[in-house]
Amino acid sequence: MMLSIVCPIYNEVGYIKGCIESIVAQDYPKDSLEVLFVDGMSSDGTRDVVRKFISLYPFIKLLDNPKKITPAALNIGINAAKGSIIFRLDAHAIYPNNYFSILVKYLEELRADNVGGICRTLPVNNTNVCVAIACALSSPFGMGNSYFRIGIKDVKKVDTVPFGCFRKEIFDKVGLFDEELIRNQDDEFNGRIIKEGGCIYLIPEVIIDYYARDSIKKVIKMFYQYGLFKPLVNIKLRKPTTIRQFFPVLFVIGLIVGGALSIFTSLVYIYILVLGLYWCLAFYFALSNVRKIKRLGGVILLPFIFFMIHVSYGWGYLVGIFKVIFKSSFSVVSNR
Repeated sequence: MMLSIVCPIYNEVGYIKGCIESIVAQDYPKDSLEVLFVDGMSSDGTRDVVRKFISLYPFIKLLDNPKKITPAALNIGINAAKGSIIFRLDAHAIYPNNYFSILVKYLEELRADNVGGICRTLPVNNTNVCVAIACALSSPFGMGNSYFRIGIKDVKKVDTVPFGCFRKEIFDKVGLFDEELIRNQDDEFNGRIIKEGGCIYLIPEVIIDYYARDSIKKVIKMFYQYGLFKPLVNIKLRKPTTIRQFFPVLFVIGLIVGGALSIFTSLVYIYILVLGLYWCLAFYFALSNVRKIKRLGGVILLPFIFFMIHVSYGWGYLVGIFKVIFKSSFSVVSNR
């Protein structure tokens, strides 16, 4: 069975070598494999790294993505793909050597429309900030019930998975990725699959090592953009994809409205109580990760990273609601 691996890339020189090495180490037959790196015109040497691997492995190809956005890259790759099964990968990840074979097996056995694995989020380096960011992105307090981030024990039907495995025919059935969605294109695409009666499964025995952002500024920008595009996804699908998406925006509204009302009324005590409860939970989850973080600086930073994730996502969501109402442009610049 022919597999087509589609991987959007843009200025990934620090990650692309490890990603490709994990791909060429797969136990799937190489004569039934094509790997399509779709590049947004990288300027940091990423293309040179890919070309070196192309000279060694003829099943690797480099395609151009002049639009420089992820959904366009995915669509270019899908349209060029020759395989009957398509994998959508990310260059910031390292894949286990049985990644392709196991997911293909489950795609067939479960008669699924998309299957994916668990993300084990790793720090880019060993600084307090990077370690705390990686921990926040795999914490239930930071991510809610995002199962592919926090992990599960058994195969589970879910609303989305990272770096999925699809039959190519699904794109004929539900369409390609929506290029209006610079962020959340996977959520919207998976939402269309479910809307058409399809099934998506998370496979816990498949664990991907994923490298998180390396600065708080990038994390804030990323979650702001995730929140920003979520209302547009809901409009396109005509329903919310999850309940958890509402908690950050309600938190932000509570901060704004509650803060304003508490100035003039006795609600100040309730406001302080709710904020105090939030910070108690944030510090509790930080302290519960002491063994994982293994450094005091990271533990101290973690509650504040939780707060920034929730506020940036919630604020982005609020801005997104107004953009939908007033039909404003959703154009943003990706931070990666």
